[in-house]
Amino acid sequence: MQKTTWKLDPMHSEVLFKVKHLMITTVTGHFKTFDLNVETEGDDFTKASKISFTADIDSISTNNEQRDAHLKSADFFDAASHAQLTFEGKSLKQKGDDYVLEGDLTIRGTTQPVSLNVEYGGIVVDPYGQTKAGFTVNGKISRKEFGLTWSAVTEAGQVVVSDEIKIHAEIQLVKQA
Repeated sequence: MQKTTWKLDPMHSEVLFKVKHLMITTVTGHFKTFDLNVETEGDDFTKASKISFTADIDSISTNNEQRDAHLKSADFFDAASHAQLTFEGKSLKQKGDDYVLEGDLTIRGTTQPVSLNVEYGGIVVDPYGQTKAGFTVNGKISRKEFGLTWSAVTEAGQVVVSDEIKIHAEIQLVKQA
């Protein structure tokens, strides 16, 4: 079977994260700069030999400069020492109508196994003749498992930032000739 290379279409992709603030509201952030490269057998993503994702920590945006600076600091991602987070996919297995992506996520120099739920949108040829594949990815991680242990408690005893981080990505890949 022929090896197929897929590259990220950044104009039609996004990577978001959500975290509870004071346990009463959710703050959403995203990465402005990220990349994904995939190698498959033909067009079969379950036979991927490479799924490699990176996100630049300095590109974090929560629409609040002060909070973004705090996230990039040593309290959280430590962008000065760890410029990127990475995900290396190990397998994509069908589960009902959807898929489960297993891989290793590295944040701040700590690597943990992660399972992500993947909805496969299909493959289409766009108006410019490019073959594209679409995916919706969802998952949850514990930030403390990656060394993001900064914590604060209000006078009333409320946790300021939850441990659980929800991940959501809309990914469009372009098949390379």
